[in-house]
Parts: sequence; C-alpha cells; structure tokens
Amino acid sequence: MRVGIIGTGAISNKHAEAYRNIGFRVAVCTDINEQAGRRFAEMWACEYVPTYQEVCRHPDVDFVDVCTFPDFRLQPLEICAEARKHIQVQKPIATNIETARKMIDTARSAGIQLGVVSQHRFDDASLFVSQAIASGRLGKILEADAYVKWHRTAEYYSRPIKGSWATEGGGALINQAIHQVDILLWLIGPVKEVFGLWQLGGLHKIESEDVVGALLRYNNGAQGVIQSSTAFWPGYTERVEIHGTKGTAILSGDKLTAWDVHDDEGEAPPLTKDVLSGSADPMAIPLTPFERQFRDFGEAIRTGRSPGVSGEDGYRALELVLAVYRSCREGQKVVLNE
Repeated sequence: MRVGIIGTGAISNKHAEAYRNIGFRVAVCTDINEQAGRRFAEMWACEYVPTYQEVCRHPDVDFVDVCTFPDFRLQPLEICAEARKHIQVQKPIATNIETARKMIDTARSAGIQLGVVSQHRFDDASLFVSQAIASGRLGKILEADAYVKWHRTAEYYSRPIKGSWATEGGGALINQAIHQVDILLWLIGPVKEVFGLWQLGGLHKIESEDVVGALLRYNNGAQGVIQSSTAFWPGYTERVEIHGTKGTAILSGDKLTAWDVHDDEGEAPPLTKDVLSGSADPMAIPLTPFERQFRDFGEAIRTGRSPGVSGEDGYRALELVLAVYRSCREGQKVVLNE
C-alpha cells in the first residue's frame, strides 16, 4: 500500500514508522509549514508537495492519512472522493456532527473507505476483553467506566489553537479521552443518556475544558462514569473498568491489569503490570496497535469490507462527546438519539 500523509506533526511520525514496519510505503506528504513538511519527507524518504489537493490526487497514492487538527477533515475527504482515493483520519473524526455526517455520506457515495484512527481497539487487552464480554465471561454488564487523568504542560497549550473550540473541538474529552470513549462504545454499546460537569481552563489558559466528568446510562441498562483531565500533575495511567455480574476487568494503558472473575473458564487473560501510557508524554504510546489498525485498513481497501474503526464508529464517539459538552453547558441530562 502507498500512503499520502497530510500534516507532518508528531503523530505523523508514529504513523510513518508503523507503515514502514508493516511494509506500506509513505509516498508523498504535505504540511502548511513547508520546512516541517520537507524535514518529514527527508526523514521518511518520500516526496513533498505544496498542497493537500496534490496528495489526494497523487498517482502513487492508494490512500490518504490525515494527521491534522480535527477542523480539517472534510476538505481533503472531498478531494479524495473526486479522485477515488481511500482516506483515514486521525481522531476525532471532526469537531461537529454535521461535518462528520457529511464525511460519511460523501465517502459512501464515492465508494471509498473512510477510517478513523482509534488504535486502542487493537491492543491485545482490548481484543481479549471484547471477546470475553461477547462470550459472557463477565456476565451481565453492570457498569463501565473510563478514567483519563492526565497532565499536559503550559507549553503544550502555548499555541492559541490548542484547546480551542474552533480548531480542536474542545479539550481533554475530545482530544485525550476520545480513545476511551470509543472503547466503551465498542465494548458495551450505545449510550442512552448523559449528565456532565466541567471546568473550563481549570489549570491551563484555554477556552475549553481541562477537567470534565460525566455519568452515563447505556442502552443495555448498565451505567458508567467518564472522567477526563489534562490538569492532574504528574499524570496517571488511563483506565477502563468493566464490572459485570461475574466479575471485573480493568484495562490500564494498553494492558489488562486486573481480571477478577469467579468460576472463570476459557483462554487465560493476558495480565501484566508493564503498561504504556500517554499520561504525561503524548508520544509514550505503543506502536503495535497502529500497525494492526493500518493493516486492517489496507485489508478493508483490498476486500471492500468495512474497516475495524469506520467513519460511523468515529461519528458515534463524537456524538457522545458532544452530548457530554451539551449537558455541561445546559446543566441538565441529555438524551441521545436512538
């Protein structure tokens, strides 16, 4: 597979390394900062072009990988649709529901694949828990929670666009905890109603939230909690906790760190305490899940099946995030659409 990358910031280097490891080739890149783009091109031995339109129409590209801020998603997708190029975007899918829906509809009409990078679905721990829940090993799910109590420095937020509503769509929930939001929805299913509270710029000089919490009620009757922050020094490993009538599973970082299930039978859980987390350093994250997701996206292109994390999956995660934000603004419970 030949890849065109739009946006050559920090995460793009993780992507490029993962592509190299699985035998995909980064063929071309672009960035609004030409110097940064040319540095990336030299590092990964690819062509630099001045515009994103050239990446999307490039003859040596099978799919485009968008590693920009989330306010820039629909623009390259529309060019990819015209050029019949598949496209994968960094999380979140967009900053608003209207754009996300248009992205999905445009990709479908053009017959191209649309994927959203949410690599933690491809952690060994996540895959194990997904299969365990499906086979009933945890029993009826009673509660499913996510805790993302991270720290980001003042320097991280030094650019005015960081933590802005217009460019990033919000703060700690949409940018950091959306991975865990996606995991909860994937493992447990849709959320019926939410109630949220936040602190806007609690620690940092940003207009959006750096502390937020929400109560959830899932469609299946389970309840849950999401807590997310970038204000808690020094930053703590993120956790997803699943509690069922037969026991509990806890995912910490990229690993399964607790499996307390009575009368359990089946495959032995991959328990470990050696975790990787972006709690203080955004780049301190494992590469293997990226490799797995990118292979999956390549296979989706080859076979025509839906990718492991589709545009619809990205839409659902964004929908829940925005419902929490709405609840925080209005001070009341928000019921999500069926």
